Amino acid sequence: MPSFIQDKVEIHYIERGAGFPVLLFAPGGMRSASGYWKNSPWNPVTELSDGFRVIAMDQRNAGNSKAPVSADDGWHSYAADHAALLDHLEIERCHVVGGCIGGPYCMGLIQLAPERVASAVLQQPIGYSGENRQAFYEMFDAWRQEISDLHPSMSDDDWNAFRSNMYDGDFLFNVDRDFVRNCATPLLVLMGNDLYHPELTSREVAELAPNAELIESWKEPELVKETVARVRTFLQANTPGAGSS
Repeated sequence: MPSFIQDKVEIHYIERGAGFPVLLFAPGGMRSASGYWKNSPWNPVTELSDGFRVIAMDQRNAGNSKAPVSADDGWHSYAADHAALLDHLEIERCHVVGGCIGGPYCMGLIQLAPERVASAVLQQPIGYSGENRQAFYEMFDAWRQEISDLHPSMSDDDWNAFRSNMYDGDFLFNVDRDFVRNCATPLLVLMGNDLYHPELTSREVAELAPNAELIESWKEPELVKETVARVRTFLQANTPGAGSS
């Protein structure tokens, strides 16, 4: 599994296929790593690599990737990693596909470098429903317990500040409604329907974004083949040089 190191951050990733690049942000919450795609209703690593250059990464301090941790860490830290990986791979522009926490990761990269994202697929993006903040706190705290011994300088206050930076926000946690309302990037939203992936969030993203399409039913076994076909069609339609911007 190749990796690159920048400013003490070591990011591991895999590459499959050839063609226009697709950067994948896996589900798994704070444990988001390429291996989690195997538990998804469909696996973009295998389903897209016959027509695209697919890059699946382990997020910092997940899977095989490692990084320092500080009270100032937050969504911006991950977006910087994503841009740095594209720089390392000499990729100027790509599609992004994100599952779960990967939905906000997609939007964070669009916010940081909109010119680098041709389109985005948000698969049941996480979001604040008005009732689920404690669930995200508990998910973060469980991940913290797994890695805290590797970061002995972090106090409880430091960890709580990091957690707040991630999950004290509204909507998608890292971008606001005005940003999505003005986001020109084509979006394909595969709707969520549970505690971590509220239906409300998916619907609101699709309603606000000017170039968004919502797929309400997509993960049932009998629909997965159709879902893959719709994702491929969406990505192909928005690939530069394929008749779109």
